[in-house]
Amino acid sequence: MDNLLAEIGFNVFPKRHTCDGEDTSPEIRISRCEAPCIALILTDPGAGDGAFYHWLIWNVRAMEVIPEDIPKDSEVTAPIAAVQGKNSFGKIGYNGPCLPQGSAHEYYFNVYGLDALLDLPGGASHDELIDAMEGHMIQYSGFAVATYRKD
Repeated sequence: MDNLLAEIGFNVFPKRHTCDGEDTSPEIRISRCEAPCIALILTDPGAGDGAFYHWLIWNVRAMEVIPEDIPKDSEVTAPIAAVQGKNSFGKIGYNGPCLPQGSAHEYYFNVYGLDALLDLPGGASHDELIDAMEGHMIQYSGFAVATYRKD
């Protein structure tokens, strides 16, 4: 089975996908998906005392495009059906880069192909999502990377 390929269409976060703009989730293109469903984790590995999680989303039926601007609800029904967890900001759904003046970080979009929908309620933490994915991961994207710098 081939690895997934995830593409975000930018190397530097557009302002609209950060707290300096509308803070909307970006579109993610997925190819070579052979799994029935997808989970995604957006991580800033260079934040302070370890990884900082900006987005946890799962139970996304396999598709070629996860559209931008997913609502910040634990259970989403439109524009796609999905479940979202609590990010490191303590909020549900996507919250993009939000850096102090002069800082720059890299952000990793990790996409996982899963063999089944997860029995995990919305609002779950990163660790709970990782535990729920155990034994269900059949494809992995590696990651797509983008940077953000607040000047």
